[in-house]
Amino acid sequence: MKPLPVGLDIGSGRAVVMLPGFAMTPGLYRPTAELLAQRCRVVVVDIYRIRGPWRRDEIVDRLEATLKDRRCMRVSLIGHSFAGGVELAFATRFPEHVRELVFADTLAASREIGLADEAIRHPVRLLWMATPAAARSFGSTLLTHPRQVVDAAWYGFHSARARDCERVVELGIPAHVLWANRDSILTRADGRAFADELHASFNVVKSPDGKPVDHDWIYRHPQLFVDHVDQLDLLALR
Repeated sequence: MKPLPVGLDIGSGRAVVMLPGFAMTPGLYRPTAELLAQRCRVVVVDIYRIRGPWRRDEIVDRLEATLKDRRCMRVSLIGHSFAGGVELAFATRFPEHVRELVFADTLAASREIGLADEAIRHPVRLLWMATPAAARSFGSTLLTHPRQVVDAAWYGFHSARARDCERVVELGIPAHVLWANRDSILTRADGRAFADELHASFNVVKSPDGKPVDHDWIYRHPQLFVDHVDQLDLLALR
């Protein structure tokens, strides 16, 4: 199985693997990765810019091949938004490679995802997150890999993951869910329900200055994200 493209591989020590949000490129997460890399090895994998159709099971298999290729035999996974579904599937199929799971405003709900309905009802909210960097990242992936973006979106809108959540609990994999205090796409209730299904910790993110943070905070506010990750006492950062 061919490894996935790797956008960043920096730092040393125990490995943290980051999976970007929908159609986002690894470079968008560089500032966050660089902060984490001061204490561990950080690998940011591109799960969208591939050849051929985008299929979740194939992405999961290729992610495992990527870890072997990079000699990362046991990792902590951080999945943002859409990528939480890939992270969840990977943990159930290859638990021997997983130390712990962190989901940031993820779409890994166990029922069918209602993101399409949310976007239709509140289209302006998506524009709130259209920073120049995010727009360039999304546009680049869409321009060069339109088929893969459409395939991934179809999977995200029509998949259910109840069994994956149950399996993570059965395996006893530590899990954490971080949630923006003003997520423009997903509701806090969905995040809390997902955390409950995983028997995971659930933390709502607040900015020190009292300003709201949104769905994109993992790359828009790198230090804030790392500060909240620190509070989880991850094995990779000890």
